[in-house]
Amino acid sequence: MSGFSHIDQQGRANMVDVSDKQSTVRVARAQAFVVMNEQTLDAIIQGHHHKGDVFATARIAGIQAAKQTSSLIPLCHPLMLTKVSVELSAEPEHHRVRIETMAKLTGKTGVEMEALTAASVAALTIYDMCKALQRDMRIEGVCLLEKEGGRSGHYINQEAQ
Repeated sequence: MSGFSHIDQQGRANMVDVSDKQSTVRVARAQAFVVMNEQTLDAIIQGHHHKGDVFATARIAGIQAAKQTSSLIPLCHPLMLTKVSVELSAEPEHHRVRIETMAKLTGKTGVEMEALTAASVAALTIYDMCKALQRDMRIEGVCLLEKEGGRSGHYINQEAQ
């Protein structure tokens, strides 16, 4: 169990003590894809969706989700994020929307979970807004793309690039 930071010596879940860590600039990027049929993607791209601007709503949802990560994931620390971005792009050649998020702060713990939560909730928001058009959409490829800062240094997910 020693490789798990959220497990104590007795094997119980606990919140990691970060009080002795140095504050550093920490940045994480994540991605997700929402795969759909051509008609659903066209409705989003053309702005003909009856619920409004799908990308704007998903962007706001992702930002809000990043700010609420510690309320959703029990052992996450509440963080004072200094920046969250959610970029959405249509990829008609693949019948999907690509979501890329970034979370940033200066602090004692990383922001990977915030970036991943933002990507996941933005994808779920697209699904929610478009489910009347298509129920068999798929959310795929949710993963960490990159993280910087902290003791473990710089990580780039080579498989996702």
